[in-house]
Amino acid sequence: MLNETDLHDYQRHGIDAIKQNRFYALFLDMGLGKTVTTLTAIKQLIYDDLDVSRVLIVAPKRVAENVWTSEIENWSHLKGLKISRIIGDEKKRKAALKEKADVYTIGRDNIAWLCGQFGGGMLPFDMLVIDESSSFKNPKSMRFKSLRMVQPCFNRVVLLTGTPAPNGLIDLWSQIYLLDRGQRLGKTITKYRDDYFKPGQRNGAIVYNYRIKQDGEKRIHERISDICMSMKAEDYLQLPGRVDNYIKVQFDAATQKKYNDFERDQVLNLITENGSAEVSAMSAAALSNKLMQFANGAVYDENKTPHVVHDLKLEAVEDIIEAAQGQPVLIAYTYESDRERLKDKLSKYKPVVLKTEQHIKDWNAGKIQVLIMHPASGGHGLNLQAGGHIVVWFGMTWSSEL
Repeated sequence: MLNETDLHDYQRHGIDAIKQNRFYALFLDMGLGKTVTTLTAIKQLIYDDLDVSRVLIVAPKRVAENVWTSEIENWSHLKGLKISRIIGDEKKRKAALKEKADVYTIGRDNIAWLCGQFGGGMLPFDMLVIDESSSFKNPKSMRFKSLRMVQPCFNRVVLLTGTPAPNGLIDLWSQIYLLDRGQRLGKTITKYRDDYFKPGQRNGAIVYNYRIKQDGEKRIHERISDICMSMKAEDYLQLPGRVDNYIKVQFDAATQKKYNDFERDQVLNLITENGSAEVSAMSAAALSNKLMQFANGAVYDENKTPHVVHDLKLEAVEDIIEAAQGQPVLIAYTYESDRERLKDKLSKYKPVVLKTEQHIKDWNAGKIQVLIMHPASGGHGLNLQAGGHIVVWFGMTWSSEL
């Protein structure tokens, strides 16, 4: 078990920053210990400074269920911090809410429910921690609107993420708003866009994206520098280099022709067990999605039924697992059809689809040889590093954040 003397100097700097600033963001790369830094600050604020009594932590579902509790168990100086997990069905969530604890964790998708329990008024917490705050980047989302409404009831707010601007600085406004209610970047997303960005691609009045103005990035950084700390792992951690191994899967001539025809005509004709099927893409975006499905090996029709077009990637994954010589392998999938086909193809390895807290424990204990995970649900903040070091991306994604 680790103790407080094992904390790094940069983590102590983060602890001090949280304590000295009532509204603060730690934008720290993965692996720099955002969780233990925040928990240490919380314990000192509760038991040493008597400044905080009840802390609400909003996080991705699995992080709320597992990570914060596990971190307390891993550090001796955090013993004594009582945590209540507001998870499960409504009855269990209400019971957890009534428990006497120092820290309460809740999945971000239940934050609207929590606010509804108190009529959208004052929540019984004096400190808010938003873990993976980039998931609140959309100002139109219900989760953002719910927290925006109750933000004034918190005396302290902390944002945590390693990817504050996954799709560019346009994503920062709503996150910073939850700290300062618009003091630094403007009261509305419209004003933020007008001040720091200019319209990019558009169709009439509809703007598809925004480009940062020439001095926009510098001005944004200056405006938020007093309430944000940013650190890159490469500056603070000594880690072995990541090895990127690109496995090129070559189509046979017939499959390549199908792909090329589909790309050109936006229509794919398939022979199925029940006759024939036609898959069409009505737009460039839909076509791109369908071509990604084709590359993975199965394309969905309009009835959301997947049709297998090849098994080339499945065979490549099996080769990777065999070459791993028994070492655990984590597979990131894109579509449900990918997941089901992977389970069937790799059945002799007894693959496990990441769903529960026990799966995380079993993976880290080396009990799972093949773990299948969707990066949108398992890629934020989970501690999976003890189980292995080989990750296979079965399908690609447009999301820089994932």
